Amino acid sequence: MIQKECKYWIPGHSIDCVVLGFENNILKVLLLKMRHSEKWSLPGGFIKKKEDLDAAALRALSDRTGLKSIYLSQFHTFGAYERRGKSEVDRLMHEIGQLNKTVAQWLSNRFLTTGYFAFADVQKARPVPDFISEKAEWVAIDELPTLIFDHLEIINKALQHIKLKLNYLPIGDALLPPKFTMAMLQKLYETILGRALDRANFQKKMLKLGIFDRLEKLKTGAANKAPYLYSFHRKKYERVLKEGIGYL
Repeated sequence: MIQKECKYWIPGHSIDCVVLGFENNILKVLLLKMRHSEKWSLPGGFIKKKEDLDAAALRALSDRTGLKSIYLSQFHTFGAYERRGKSEVDRLMHEIGQLNKTVAQWLSNRFLTTGYFAFADVQKARPVPDFISEKAEWVAIDELPTLIFDHLEIINKALQHIKLKLNYLPIGDALLPPKFTMAMLQKLYETILGRALDRANFQKKMLKLGIFDRLEKLKTGAANKAPYLYSFHRKKYERVLKEGIGYL
């Protein structure tokens, strides 16, 4: 199948997707465990000669994990001369060559890759590994396994990009449940920024934005100390994001 498709792909250019989720106050990334290897990889793929780049990213993510209807955004193109590492490419080509020499030769060429990032609900997004992978799992950012090529660099670059654009990204709406506490929102920001934030100052600045609807108190058994639950006011939230939240 891959051998027949090689002629339809743009040579030397690939796509890699950094799909992030947030569960139990832990930031996670979607990874694939390769068959016959101890290494993991980001979901990605190649671009058809008659296909838009953004469309290729959506298709590749769907082909590799089964996930659909996820908003992907470009953040960087990786083009270091030996970004894949010669020894690692040689080993991979040897393994693939045992099955198909044409595919191995095509993959042995130098590749640039365009990175895309996305946010997903870990509870709702149920990835399924493709035929060249044995696992598709959400892995904690702080517990990453050994990754192929420069995929660790790609993840780190995505996180750096998200930090810089944090005031304009709907991270709360994308990564938190529909109802959340201010403490949950603060923990999300702290996890992405990699530093602690002052509780009183964070809550004051966030509430001042006027982008939340206050709901009932969280049921904890201690009514007097129970925190309020909030949800995003959609129109106000979208308007503020266009201008930049201005918290950081």
